[in-house]
Amino acid sequence: MNGPSIVTLTMNPALDVTADADEVVHTRKIRCRAERYDAGGGGVNVARFAHALGMPVQAVFTAGGATGSRVMDLVDAEGVHAVPVTIAGQTRESFTVNERVSARQYRFVLPGPALTPEEQQRCLDALRRAAVSARFVVASGSLPPGVPPDFYQRVADLCRETAALLILDTSGAGLRQVTGGVHLLKPSLRELRECVGRAVETECEQEAAARELIDRGVTGAVVVSLGAQGALLVTPDEAERFPAVPVATVSEVGAGDAMVAGITVALARDATWKQAVCYGIAAATAKLQTPGTAAFGRREVDAHFQDYVCAGRRCT
Repeated sequence: MNGPSIVTLTMNPALDVTADADEVVHTRKIRCRAERYDAGGGGVNVARFAHALGMPVQAVFTAGGATGSRVMDLVDAEGVHAVPVTIAGQTRESFTVNERVSARQYRFVLPGPALTPEEQQRCLDALRRAAVSARFVVASGSLPPGVPPDFYQRVADLCRETAALLILDTSGAGLRQVTGGVHLLKPSLRELRECVGRAVETECEQEAAARELIDRGVTGAVVVSLGAQGALLVTPDEAERFPAVPVATVSEVGAGDAMVAGITVALARDATWKQAVCYGIAAATAKLQTPGTAAFGRREVDAHFQDYVCAGRRCT
């Protein structure tokens, strides 16, 4: 296998703009400062974070207009192997405001440009070329306007044809239309509820819902991200809850993508499922301590992982 072990797909990337404001008040001009710009969108973030963890990765993503060019430049600047697919529309922006008076974070997300069927096919073609030499494909993020809800099932079928293992992190109709071919599904609690169409309040309900997706053949394993409550791993043979690590949070943006990156990198290094989830939590913890969607350092993630194991978490 000559290419990178991990390839990511982002159909709806974004230029992430983050800034501070004293207070967010309606109808007033909100004076912002300390702005920063990061390449964003689920798969782009996963690629950036996997690269920060020392793993070779290719990032396939759409790029259009001046915003798309800026995202491409930012990805290149971080040393990630970018595979941009040019589109006619303008790559979207996402805007996050950190309100200093309350320590709250406000996130404004645009829908993104509509993609034509021809642009969608070029994305699949680019993914196929990259996936033939990859061990894992991570498809992450929302589907933009114009893309049918069964698109990620087409990605799953492509991965089966190329023998790449698909890790999927998405929401809405794009998630509900997936019927099989996923190696690992990483829904949030809300997304898990949408998948099964019922409440999943208790841990038993969450485990039952995740196991239902496995039994239906949708996925081989499920990791449910639970925010401050950590994560739940469910495989055909086991289920285990993993607590989060309490830290002072700088920015929550991209923490879920960091978890996916950590899990995928660990699996690419032949870790067990439990070890991979522990490493994913360590990566998410490191991400919470960086501004905007800035990447972290591998040293910080490895330190969190060791602390997590030493604190009594069994990751074998």
